[in-house]
Amino acid sequence: MHTDYDVATIMGGLYGDGFIACKGAFAREWVAQVGADIAVLFDEAQRQPGGALARGPARYYVEIHPERLQGFADILVHPWFTAVCRAILGPHYKVVEVGFDVPGPGAMLQPWHRDFAAPPATLVGRRLDSLAFNLTTVDVTDQMGPLEIAPGTQWDDFAAMQAGSDPMFPGRSAWPRYEARKQRKMPQMGDFSARSALTVHRGTANLSSQSRPVLVVGVDAPDGANAAKHDLQLTRACRDALPHALLQHLHYRVVDRLEPIVQAHTIEGLLMGA
Repeated sequence: MHTDYDVATIMGGLYGDGFIACKGAFAREWVAQVGADIAVLFDEAQRQPGGALARGPARYYVEIHPERLQGFADILVHPWFTAVCRAILGPHYKVVEVGFDVPGPGAMLQPWHRDFAAPPATLVGRRLDSLAFNLTTVDVTDQMGPLEIAPGTQWDDFAAMQAGSDPMFPGRSAWPRYEARKQRKMPQMGDFSARSALTVHRGTANLSSQSRPVLVVGVDAPDGANAAKHDLQLTRACRDALPHALLQHLHYRVVDRLEPIVQAHTIEGLLMGA
């Protein structure tokens, strides 16, 4: 496995386009097990009140307990993951979110958006203080509603652009800018990507008969504020089994028994599609 990743290349990609990827980071067999775990967890979430958060028609987000995902520690120790986190967020980065998106058949085109409001660290300080890592569990095809991003837009100040008053959604007057820049991402099983959640993006319509589950791992710099939106839990047994070197990069609370996660990051603007 390649372990020597260039800091300048990582920073150039995330501070430039706002998106980078590591092709074939994981074996397909390993990803298949992640997909099987997600299928079980999604079924459970749909049967739990509030367990699956709607992100538009036939599109859901589910936050999960890391220890329910076999191989989660493999992500934390992957050399590309650690290299990217250290390059962008510094040596004291913290994983604050583990979950997955499921755009199912019939999922509609989303409006252009970012995942949360841009913090002063980015709008004023011109610094990224968080990252979102994505791992597809299927080979994405053009019919399955691939993600589209508008490169370089993590720095857009919607208010200054007079592009709308919502800090997560640019007004429609700004959409031509994003349409002109859009790139469609077509990852395959094993590919691992990192992006600024502030880079303007959208899920496209899933015209296939197959869902497109994607694992999401959110990571903050020490001054990042996204942990407040999530509830990463570890049982005592899980905590005690993980090396300290991994635990120091997790923002978590210890529980005797895993508790249902009350999802706190509803995005109202996505519920009706574009």
